[in-house]
Amino acid sequence: MNKLTKVGCSALCGSLAVISAANAGELTVTGGADLTFVSLGRDTTGNPIGMGSNYTLKGSGELDNGFSYDLSIAIANGGAYSATTLNMDMGSFGKLNLDQGSSANGIQAYDDKMPTAWEEATGAGMATGVRKPTGSGTSNNIMYTTPTILGTHMTFTLAPEYGATDTGDKSSTDAGTANKRSYDATININPSLGTEILSGLNIFGGATTIESVEANNGSIADRYEGVAGFTYDIGPISLGAQVSGDYTGVDDAGDADATQVYNFYKAKAFGVALNVNDDFSVSYGEWEARKSGYSASLTNQIAEGMRTIVVSSWQAAYTMGGASMRVASVKADNVAWGTNANDDKSATIVSLGLAF
Repeated sequence: MNKLTKVGCSALCGSLAVISAANAGELTVTGGADLTFVSLGRDTTGNPIGMGSNYTLKGSGELDNGFSYDLSIAIANGGAYSATTLNMDMGSFGKLNLDQGSSANGIQAYDDKMPTAWEEATGAGMATGVRKPTGSGTSNNIMYTTPTILGTHMTFTLAPEYGATDTGDKSSTDAGTANKRSYDATININPSLGTEILSGLNIFGGATTIESVEANNGSIADRYEGVAGFTYDIGPISLGAQVSGDYTGVDDAGDADATQVYNFYKAKAFGVALNVNDDFSVSYGEWEARKSGYSASLTNQIAEGMRTIVVSSWQAAYTMGGASMRVASVKADNVAWGTNANDDKSATIVSLGLAF
């Protein structure tokens, strides 16, 4: 995500230990903790105090030919395994990445690039139902990144079995879904042209195809997702905008899977953030998501006025060495495409992040 530098990585910085061995690279451990207090506007809050803790093991090394590699293993709350990534930097030949659960590859890396002082507008303490592109990022996948040429690089991602993840070595996994392979391609352009004023501009885009094993039965076709947008850093200000779409492949009334399924979702977002000084940052972000198509067999269709979710979030963050104080105020209308006034939600979240 395109967070402000001052506050974007407070939970995973600092070092707990360094373990090294001759000719075997280096292993480091980093970690952090987050304490939160949540107040829900229209819902029962219950116990508002929460805590999250995590740590990451990272090993690195270098081959005789100059290629470098690193391995990251992320452990989330309660010591639960989260994700593993293996990176190989091949210099002028580009990079290879094997990903198992980090959701950082393919177009999912661009699901929300909007600048923010702390957290994504749709991810600050409340589930909103906004549908964002995921592509191959939700599965075990391999991604190739081209060398950067004239400020531009591309990625190509393959998930051999969409939906399958956490597969051990010498084994295979069947996701047990109606999907087969998925393919992603993304591009990021930094068209600075040697000028300072354009050095902070990034234009990005991507698309994915998720193959369906039922593509020939006339009911469920392949699924497609796309995303495009830009971010621009100029002085203490960061701003951005993006759009995305998801065609589910469900069109025909002849298949039971088609009922109650809308076949096209689209979303748009913008965000602006300001570094007031070296320690204090503020931001505002907004997302709008819409169901804009539906299966021919859909019953109980949602009324036109209920097909749009709007989420807005004001945020502020202040850093003090290894500690960060954050606050977010979130308002969401028509959460999860609800059908009554009680589906308009709000929340306020206060957070303390500590890095070790």
